[in-house]
Formats: sequence, structure tokens, C-alpha cells
Amino acid sequence: MMRLWDRIEQTLVGLLGLAALVVGMFQVFGRYFESTLSSGWGDEVIVYLVIWAIMIVSSQLVRYDGHVRPDVVLRLLGPGAQRVLESFNCVVALVFCGGMVWYGWQIVDSAWLLDERSFTGLSFPMYIYYAALPAGSALMFLRYAIRLARYLFYFDPATMGVGHTIHEAPTDMQLPRPGQTPGRH
Repeated sequence: MMRLWDRIEQTLVGLLGLAALVVGMFQVFGRYFESTLSSGWGDEVIVYLVIWAIMIVSSQLVRYDGHVRPDVVLRLLGPGAQRVLESFNCVVALVFCGGMVWYGWQIVDSAWLLDERSFTGLSFPMYIYYAALPAGSALMFLRYAIRLARYLFYFDPATMGVGHTIHEAPTDMQLPRPGQTPGRH
């Protein structure tokens, strides 16, 4: 199931990026080669596509530990302390993502009720653009919930630790001499 979810997200992000690239190329062609094809909507559409792609790919960053976090501190801790800190991080992230879903939906709902549209000639319905926030946050929420369940109930220090702790470094390592490559000597 997770592989299917990953594949769908990755495919969707790739298609959104490809669509943004095509629209961008169309804009460049229109500006420099055929001015009759130049339009004001292209830049706007690129922004919408890229924002949706970014919000969707945020879920993949949770899956692969790509979000900003204190890796240096985590690497200094043992597996038990890493587990506690990672679990705490997941709880904080769940609260944050839950808030983003809730407040993002409030923004989408307001834009829908007010029939808010972009100011360009495209007159794009803004609720579709704003919906990227609660959609991406909901995907991250689900990933953090899965991650928290794994740390709480299925923790394996051999596979779920953050790198190697400082205590596991080989004791026979030496600093390289000038002109030598780092490593064991």
C-alpha cells in the first residue's frame, strides 16, 4: 500500500512539474518568437502548479527524513533517546500539520464562499490554489502518524536509528596527515 501511495505522489508531482515546464516553455516561445502566443496567464499557472507540487512532495520528505531536523543532536544520542526524541518530533509535527489542515481548510472555505478569483485575465478560482495547503498538510499528517506508530510500536534500533551514534565510531581511526585522504591509516 505504501509503495502505491509513494508512486502516486511521485507521479503526480512529476506531472505537475512537467506541466509547469511546458507552460514555461510556451511562455518563453510566445515572448521571444511569436508574440501573438504570449499571454498573461502562464506565469500564474506555473505558480499554481509548482505550489501544488511542493505541498504534495512534502509528504515524501516526511517519509524519507528530508525535513529540517536536528540530525547532529540525534546522532549524539543512543537508540532509546533517539526513539523518544523522534516520537516527540512526530507528536509536534502532527499538531502542526493538524493545525495547517484545519486553518487551511478555513481559507479554502472562505475563498469558495466569496468566489475569490485571481486578478489576472485567467480569473482562476483561488480555492483550488489554496487547497494545496490543507491537502499537502493532510498527506504529511498521515505520514507523521505512520512514523509515530512505527517509533512507538515497531521500533528497531538497528534500522530506525539516525546514522551511527558517536559511541559506535571505530577506536583505531586516525586523523589524516597533510596530503593523505581521510580514512583508516
